Amino acid sequence: MTASVLFVCVRNGGKSQMAAGLMRAAAGTEVEVHSAGTDPGPSINALSARSLAEVGVDISAESPKPIDPKLLRSVDLVVTLGGEATVDAPVGVRVENWDTDEPSERGIDGIERMRLIRDDIDARVRTLAARLAGPGAHR
Repeated sequence: MTASVLFVCVRNGGKSQMAAGLMRAAAGTEVEVHSAGTDPGPSINALSARSLAEVGVDISAESPKPIDPKLLRSVDLVVTLGGEATVDAPVGVRVENWDTDEPSERGIDGIERMRLIRDDIDARVRTLAARLAGPGAHR
């Protein structure tokens, strides 16, 4: 049985899409990966997509989407990225929050900001991929 994860941020244009793309790259078919937003925006953040393309991950064909209640009931884990995204998950679905690096608080913006966010999310995704894909990791 394949483990499944839903990454959620507010707009589903940046951090949750980055996490989903990085998880697909890290875990391949070992983990079923989804992303959604609590208030989806109109498009993928161009700098997010560019920072992922630099490491060989393509999210350019993705688009922001709302949380599907049926999907929410079926995943093993929901990961919220940042404190603004909150998910009322059904009983039996674990939720964990990642307070990701926010370089803009240190005056770092643009593509450099996205690279730092990407690298923070990538490290977290690799740890999670190992946890989810490992033996006995499924519910």
